[in-house]
Amino acid sequence: MAIGDLSRTDQRTTPGSPGHVAAPRRGAEPLGTSFWRLWSASAASNLADGIAKLALPLIAVSFTDSPVLVAGVAMAFSLPWLLVALLAGALADRLDRRRVMVAANTVRAVLFGAMALATALDAASIWLLYAVAFGAGVAETLYDTSAQSILPQVVSRDALSRANGRLNAVELTANQFVGPPLAGFLVSAGVALAVAGPAGLWVVAAAVLLLLRGRFRVARDTPTSLRTDIGEGLRFLWRHQLLRTLAVMVGISNFTMSAVLAVLVLYAVGPDSAMGLTEPGYGLLLATLAVGIVLGSLVAGAIERRLGRSAALGVAMVAAAVLVGVPALSTNPFVVGAVYFGGGILVATWNVITISLRQRITPDRLLGRVNSGYRLLAWGGMPLGALTGGLLAEWLGLRAVFAVMGVLAFSMVIGLFWVTDSAIDAAERDAEQQV
Repeated sequence: MAIGDLSRTDQRTTPGSPGHVAAPRRGAEPLGTSFWRLWSASAASNLADGIAKLALPLIAVSFTDSPVLVAGVAMAFSLPWLLVALLAGALADRLDRRRVMVAANTVRAVLFGAMALATALDAASIWLLYAVAFGAGVAETLYDTSAQSILPQVVSRDALSRANGRLNAVELTANQFVGPPLAGFLVSAGVALAVAGPAGLWVVAAAVLLLLRGRFRVARDTPTSLRTDIGEGLRFLWRHQLLRTLAVMVGISNFTMSAVLAVLVLYAVGPDSAMGLTEPGYGLLLATLAVGIVLGSLVAGAIERRLGRSAALGVAMVAAAVLVGVPALSTNPFVVGAVYFGGGILVATWNVITISLRQRITPDRLLGRVNSGYRLLAWGGMPLGALTGGLLAEWLGLRAVFAVMGVLAFSMVIGLFWVTDSAIDAAERDAEQQV
């Protein structure tokens, strides 16, 4: 594998300053005020995401009962990861990352505010849902790419696992634990309220980010074109066998999860559905996954130390396959919820290990582009997964979607032949030698 040249100087600057490279430090040093402001903004932003991504499909059911059209909402949300991820990465390495995050949250607030107004005027439609979901997805692509890239500018590299664990916990608590049940209750109370709520939260998140001091723009030696920047990031990722393999594995997992979640609402909600849940009950079912993920984010370090990184990632892959396929085996919400809880713990372990690894072995000047290229592979298949889930449901029925995707998700374990502890250790050693 080729790591590539890391263009860094020995000069250490303050966090948030141009060209900042965090000096390695040992011990559990305080994460700092800047981190906790970033954490607070992430909490508000992800709570808005959690409400929005469940509210819009629930609203779509009021317009149509077609699995393909309902799945289209999830596809519209995730399609920007396929279309603009690489551009988002290049911008994250060119612009001040904090300002990109503020702008993205502002755009999302405006879109959902307009949707709330259209709903109040009885002018909403399934096509307006698609347009709002796609626009919000573009903004999310910009926000998330910059959010993952800014963290090494806020904390030292030795603190990345701990910082990612804290961020992962609050993001998933808000996005999947608090957001989904809250979305169910808000939709029951009124559609306009369900879309106005996220708009207000994105405004709060943008305001908190404005309190984050410093500049978060990476220093550039020479001007280059966007095309050149994107190509440099893609070459680094493609030549790095470990990162490339992890991205493909996550891509398969997200394809299958997207297919399942795109039609799960039809399988779970309503008196004639297989599971017979109400809207709030559906939100609570998804919240069991979030509870497991939150717990997993807090104990990921312990699991990593006990099993080793490669073994922990392998167990997480198997858990993800079981999580995707369990609705094919049981319609009991308590059984499904229990599997979601256990699977969530291990999915979080995967996230903390792989995100921290990517941040350690990628140079700061390339991190936005490598993150976006990684996520293009990892998340680019999500809209295709949503579409595939809808088509399979139309053709073979809802239960077949879960069975087929469970088998496909299990194929991810093949990647473990390349994701070994020795390969991970070697990648980190190579990166350290280049600093």
